[in-house]
Amino acid sequence: MRIYTRTGDAGETSLFDGTRVRKDDPRVGAYGEVDELNAAIGLAHAHCSHAAVRALLLEIERDLFALGGQLANPRERSPIKVAKSAIDPARVEELERSIDALEGEIPALKRFILPGGSQGGAALHVARAVCRRAERAVVSLHRAEPLNPVVLQYLNRLSDWLFTAARAENRLAGAEEIEW
Repeated sequence: MRIYTRTGDAGETSLFDGTRVRKDDPRVGAYGEVDELNAAIGLAHAHCSHAAVRALLLEIERDLFALGGQLANPRERSPIKVAKSAIDPARVEELERSIDALEGEIPALKRFILPGGSQGGAALHVARAVCRRAERAVVSLHRAEPLNPVVLQYLNRLSDWLFTAARAENRLAGAEEIEW
């Protein structure tokens, strides 16, 4: 199997069900933003030293592949791919439990902080910003074509988790949080 197919040379791509759409279609834009988020998560994983954060980052990468699969499957036309791309609502709750645990490791937030710190913390802050952009693209798509609400919940909670994980990573690394 070759990596190039030449089928997208005219600015079109195929969705999971074989439907051809333009590469600037909102659905393609939404799963493209999620793909970029997944790459940012991979970068954060490469730089993080906090064991619990690293472990969850790998699970999040898998979740984001599933989420991208949902976005690439219009109106759930492909049942086999629907099953593989399902995200259990319990995943949102797992992010919440992890946020609660990580908050126990860091001081209470009293002011806004500048993104940055250690390499791992800074990478998590970048991933958080990319997550918010992906969330905006998915919300726009959701307005046009209603999506599974778990997709929106997951991305919203993920950005909160990434912020908290960045703070925990910086704390572990001894990196100062700079207040705004």
